[in-house]
Amino acid sequence: MKASVITLHSVCNYGTQLQALATQEKLKEYFDEVEFVNYRRPNTYGIKLMKTFSGKNPLKMLAIMPTLIKWKSVFGNFQSKYLNISKDDYHKINSDIYFSGSDQVWNTGWNNGIIPEMYLEFVPDDIPKYSYSSSFGLKELNSKDKVEVKKYLSRYSKITVREDSAVEILKDLGITNVERILDPTLVMDKEFWRSIAPKNKIKGDYILIYNLNRSEEFDKYCEEFAKKTGLKLYRFCTRYDQIFRNGKSLLIPEILEFITLIDDAKYVITDSFHATAFSVNMNTIPVSIYPKEYSSRLSDFLKLVDMEECHPANYNDFSIITKNIKFDDANKILDIERKKVDNYLRSIKDENRLN
Repeated sequence: MKASVITLHSVCNYGTQLQALATQEKLKEYFDEVEFVNYRRPNTYGIKLMKTFSGKNPLKMLAIMPTLIKWKSVFGNFQSKYLNISKDDYHKINSDIYFSGSDQVWNTGWNNGIIPEMYLEFVPDDIPKYSYSSSFGLKELNSKDKVEVKKYLSRYSKITVREDSAVEILKDLGITNVERILDPTLVMDKEFWRSIAPKNKIKGDYILIYNLNRSEEFDKYCEEFAKKTGLKLYRFCTRYDQIFRNGKSLLIPEILEFITLIDDAKYVITDSFHATAFSVNMNTIPVSIYPKEYSSRLSDFLKLVDMEECHPANYNDFSIITKNIKFDDANKILDIERKKVDNYLRSIKDENRLN
């Protein structure tokens, strides 16, 4: 049985790449062949990607160019080595079943509106469609998007999303064949990730910064946190211009180094969902600072694993340093949640085998 998946595999983001790998490896446990639909959001590559960061400013274009060249190497090599991406046009793929997800495939903010392909619009009505831990990244939809989203998702046999808020969004649309499951990176346990992660190049204890949204308050908080703990501060730089910010720069590491750097850190200070998720999964203490936009995915996750204490109340809150953070309950919760994913995928395999 062949399963095709549409996700944001071309986005140059570490969490996005690792969720794609995790999705692929989990689905391979249940289906004979798994491949990614080779649809790329237009602003994730080429000149449109450059314009996303620079607009039409020639100086900004010149400044971002070294980063884009490095991204093409780091992310391109990872995709070529680890992801099975279809060489056919997505309209010509012939699969037994289709999945959309994981990651924020339905985030109308990031996607600049609704992308029909992310809702499997191109798949014929008689081919089974499923969602694997898809995310809206929002607490609610704009009223203008609700009708179209309902139209597309009403064609799905079963839907799973990664946030409770997404469940409520769909129930509000009258879609009830929905269940909340783990993000794919959490479905794969720490032993899986450690089996493919490279050795760490850093010696000694340290704090890792993984910051997606630039903020002077965030940077000052990290610096003060390091002073209070006496630990070295390293910054995971996803772009070259981030070398001017505080912390020793780790410049655009290879994708799998993301796992190692989080696994070996004492703390990870971050506003990223996947950095928070990997921290909990690897049993590293996350200091999860919610971004101004799309924060529901972080808050929902910390609530799920009963680790809301890892979210500072404000930039003057350093209480996590003195807390005795334990992962026993979180590990048990994740194990229970992983069984739900297995049950979901097993049910899909069984019902399509009968058909």
